[in-house]
Amino acid sequence: MSTERLNRALYGSKLTAYAIMRRTTYLLTLVSVGLLVYAHGMVEEPVTLQQLYYAIDAILAIFVIIYLIRILYAFDRARFLRRTKLEGILMGIILINQLGTYGLDTPVIYNLFESMGIPLSVEVYRLAVSLYMLVLLVVELLETKVYLKTAQFKPTTMFMFSFVVLVLLGAGLLMMPKMIVSPGSMRFIDALFMATSAACVTGLAVVDLGTYFTFSGQLVMLMLVQLGGLGILTFATFFASLMRQGIGIKQHVAMFEILESESIFSTKNLLRNLVLMTFAIEAVGAVIIFMTWGREAHFVTLGDKIFFSVFHAVSAFCNAGMSLYPEGLYTEPVRQAYVMHMTVALLIILGGIGFPTMIDVLSPKSMRARMLTPWRNWKLLSRITIYTSAALLALGTVGFLLLEYFNTLAHLNFAEAIITAFFQSVTTRTAGYNTVDIASLTVPTLLMFIFLMFIGASPGSTGGGIKTTTFTIILLSVWTTIRGKRYVEIGNRTIPHSVSYKAFSVFAFAAMLNLFFLFILTITDPQFDIFRLAFEQVSAFATVGLSTGITAGMSDAGKGVLIVSMFIGRVGTLTLALALSTRATTTAYKYPQTYVPVG
Repeated sequence: MSTERLNRALYGSKLTAYAIMRRTTYLLTLVSVGLLVYAHGMVEEPVTLQQLYYAIDAILAIFVIIYLIRILYAFDRARFLRRTKLEGILMGIILINQLGTYGLDTPVIYNLFESMGIPLSVEVYRLAVSLYMLVLLVVELLETKVYLKTAQFKPTTMFMFSFVVLVLLGAGLLMMPKMIVSPGSMRFIDALFMATSAACVTGLAVVDLGTYFTFSGQLVMLMLVQLGGLGILTFATFFASLMRQGIGIKQHVAMFEILESESIFSTKNLLRNLVLMTFAIEAVGAVIIFMTWGREAHFVTLGDKIFFSVFHAVSAFCNAGMSLYPEGLYTEPVRQAYVMHMTVALLIILGGIGFPTMIDVLSPKSMRARMLTPWRNWKLLSRITIYTSAALLALGTVGFLLLEYFNTLAHLNFAEAIITAFFQSVTTRTAGYNTVDIASLTVPTLLMFIFLMFIGASPGSTGGGIKTTTFTIILLSVWTTIRGKRYVEIGNRTIPHSVSYKAFSVFAFAAMLNLFFLFILTITDPQFDIFRLAFEQVSAFATVGLSTGITAGMSDAGKGVLIVSMFIGRVGTLTLALALSTRATTTAYKYPQTYVPVG
């Protein structure tokens, strides 16, 4: 009875209270993120920094109070707590830390992480909370009626726009004085290049991440890689489904096109599984990398070792290929850490195989179902991506071993040569890590790399390229034409002509773009031979990140060409074409047939 009496008393003021709390959350979220950026990017004086941290902690305390008031106004409080479980845990951590820090003079978060040697633990904690609230703010804005009425964009346009915003924000953050070790700030073109390379999970770099950026700058790069790897819209939609009542048909259609699922309805559970599986794989990968750095790798503190492990695990799974070592995994301390190399290779394969395939093959639900029905086969998409990827990995491994056995592999024994050849075959699938000196490779090897990079990863993955399915459909279409058959067939299924047209369109669009950009590069950077420029261009377009060492020496105009290539390669050539195209008025007609000689 007391609960019903309380609900009746609060009922009249519920709408007003929620409106006030929503506006307060909007304002304070923007203020807290702004203060964090200002503190970590601009302010040097300790006294000013401490005052800013007091203000941020006060905002976090208000978030806790707002959450408690929301519980009070939720008439079904048990259901509200279940629905906002993650948010409740986060608010509980904030409450405990605030009471300990300002009530008992015992900073819980600081003491916990400082004991493990993790620097800037409190700053990272504040940043995580503020970004979480910012995501909720974005989700709220995406769900408003004003947005639905005014932003009638195609899903592909929204996807592209999200990357543009992410890149520009990243470039702005990287230009702040405290993001780099040396005095001053980063040049705009270099900051834009690094932000694009991270957000588009490419890995090309004009500076050394480990020595040029401060910890704050490295953290920004890590966030750009993680958000860019899955797509910022993917994260926003995931949190919308996690924190609210679900997502609508418009969001389902957007994720269907972006993730390239087999049906619209499969995206509902795919999205939640996608993000949870990503975090789980990255966490397991970070733990294994932490334990397999090798004896030669030395770290100043335990916190440095943890951060290096997390950074490389996220970069590997997102197929970014960025490293905190100057020469990547070819750097002397980790050059012979072969167990760690295999761990990174496995993360790259999992990130590049495609999320629909991963969930079909590796999710616990699918594995249980397959154990109960062993005769049940993988989906056709899974079979195409896995078999094609395996064939390309085998081709790259054997090819690299044969072509480089007396060159870059000459100083290794046979087992080490096999591991190195396999790793390089994996990394050409849009990952960008290297365990050999790319500049020392022979011309046939570099040509093979260009071929593998151009194909790239699989649909719905963190990788780029024209995709394995595109390559397979083109081969099958050519084989069908040679055999004089009418339909493309695979796995007892007929592939529609529209899919073949799409595959050839992607291939032609990608080939023409690379040739055009290569032509521009020969004008802007004539100091490099055309073969090195071609390797750099395809690496940028396929979001691979492998380089023969010319990236930092390119002109500003050349860097601009690579920036555009990385962006187009990440959002996808067909996605870009669809976003820029105009809708045909009607296709319900057909002109008379005629035949044109080809070949």
